[in-house]
Amino acid sequence: MVTRADLLPTTLPARYYTDAELFQDELERFFCQTWICAGRIGQIASPGDFFLREIGNESIIITRDESGHVNAFYNVCRHRGTRICATHEGKFAGRIQCPYHGWTYGLEGSLIGAPHMAEGFRREEYPLNRVHCDLWDGHVFINLSENPRPLLEQLDCLPQEFANWGMRELCLHRRIEYEVKTNWKLILLNYNECLHCPVLHPVLNRLSNYLSGDNHQPNANFIGGSMGFKDGVETMSMDGKLRRSYLPGLTETQRHQVLYYAVYPNLLLSLHPDYMMTHTLWPRAVDRTEIICEWHFHPAEMSKPGFYADDAVEFWDLTNREDWRISELSQAGIKSRVYKPGPYSTREGLLHAFDQMVLEREAQAKGRWGK
Repeated sequence: MVTRADLLPTTLPARYYTDAELFQDELERFFCQTWICAGRIGQIASPGDFFLREIGNESIIITRDESGHVNAFYNVCRHRGTRICATHEGKFAGRIQCPYHGWTYGLEGSLIGAPHMAEGFRREEYPLNRVHCDLWDGHVFINLSENPRPLLEQLDCLPQEFANWGMRELCLHRRIEYEVKTNWKLILLNYNECLHCPVLHPVLNRLSNYLSGDNHQPNANFIGGSMGFKDGVETMSMDGKLRRSYLPGLTETQRHQVLYYAVYPNLLLSLHPDYMMTHTLWPRAVDRTEIICEWHFHPAEMSKPGFYADDAVEFWDLTNREDWRISELSQAGIKSRVYKPGPYSTREGLLHAFDQMVLEREAQAKGRWGK
């Protein structure tokens, strides 16, 4: 007999959070075959600046060449496969050189020096292996697939909807990196609901009504929505008081809400009246995820004497750590032999939409690969 409870949407089976082989499939499906957010254009402000991002076994160099163009390359020398860069960020002195035998590349990836090669060797046949790279409003995206569809197609309506925040103009104030012992999908699910806020986040719950706001219609490439403030609250900080000017492009409505969006697979974008917070997720194992959290403010505010932003950083660092801890407890519980998918409530529609997307992409991949 089928009961009403049997018809409720449920969480995913445990294997989606605990199966190492499935994790490797997802790493390829989500992080190697789609556009992922690598960081911010401000990290490579000048020619030669670079930073690395690791995806599975791949290491990717993101840098800026002399013309100002942003490039991404596999961190692999074309001579004998050695990793060229070992530091996570830095500055090339006008060229990229392998530390093993000195093969040297231009900042645009061309091979310009290869010592002791035989006559007839053609340098132009051995550039660095390029990774597709594109920009959106100050965010740097990369794609490891051979022929990706355009980034703007994946982003859909978001560039228009977020234009007023002027994200490209915002500058980094603080970065905190976390290592969380949980599957990357549990972090994304936690980010997209606030039913846990009264129990888990007492400080946050003083500032925002957990039932406020509206969800965006779920999209194949993102989920998210808005939340409002409680009376007297002006921003998300330790005391809710606005110590900085509103971002200059916002409407009156946008000054009184926060947008929380998960842009698949790895960008958690929080747009506030006076700043932007980003999280990028970097899965390291089926039960371990590195998270880079950054706070970005308008440069006009940052240049003012007495600029202060620790109120926002302290608030979200506290909230982050509360979220990471509960996500780790979710991971631990799902590993239990008694775990079975549980029912979602009527206010967890975004989570169910994310799960459905995961299942649909898995089915599509099986269809393509014949698995």
